[in-house]
Amino acid sequence: MQQLGFTRSAHCADHILQTPDTFVHAPLPGMRGATAVVHVGPARGAKFTQYTAEFEAGGHLPPSEFQRFVYVLEGELTAGTKTLAQGHFHYTKLPMAIAAKTKARATVIEKPYQPLPAVAHPSEFSGQEKACASEALDGNPALQVRRLIPADASFDFAVNTMTFQPGAALSMVEMHVMEHGLLMLEGGGIYRLGDRWYPVTAGDFIWMAPYCPQWFGAIGETPAKYLIYKDWNR
Repeated sequence: MQQLGFTRSAHCADHILQTPDTFVHAPLPGMRGATAVVHVGPARGAKFTQYTAEFEAGGHLPPSEFQRFVYVLEGELTAGTKTLAQGHFHYTKLPMAIAAKTKARATVIEKPYQPLPAVAHPSEFSGQEKACASEALDGNPALQVRRLIPADASFDFAVNTMTFQPGAALSMVEMHVMEHGLLMLEGGGIYRLGDRWYPVTAGDFIWMAPYCPQWFGAIGETPAKYLIYKDWNR
């Protein structure tokens, strides 16, 4: 269908839907044996950058001048002395390179840090998504949230995974000051963004500007799951 100019991707004033058929791969400065699909960044007006890094074995992502969160989608990476397999993540404010032990993919979030007076800066840490506590959102057991970054005022953003059982949906249309970056990990459903409704599936990326009306409902026979960023605590 791409020969006919068709895509589910969309670019609107308050949101982006970016589907894999429109991904463009290019190396970022200092990358070796790796390329990036930049999903959103300051060029679009976002206050953070999110991209998918795709590594060959031995590939290298150089340190960032900003704080960085890495979530491994497949393969195995190293961050300092830490080995990160699929579903593992790493956060640091320090300049630290990421290297690939195997062919791998990871989603990477980078953001200038916003300090608060009399609040210590956050420390580097690693974790595994499955080891994070799963909580029912608004008491709904069919919608589970795992918080990958501690709920601590030292952090100026949050990253969660959200899992929807088939037929589960957000209880309200949200509209708020925070912006989001969202990567669909599993399953699919319908996302409302602004005044439009989109079918979405694993591999899709969504950016939502502040105050963009947003809602999601899972469709299909398997759970839907996504990784979502939001600016927080500031």
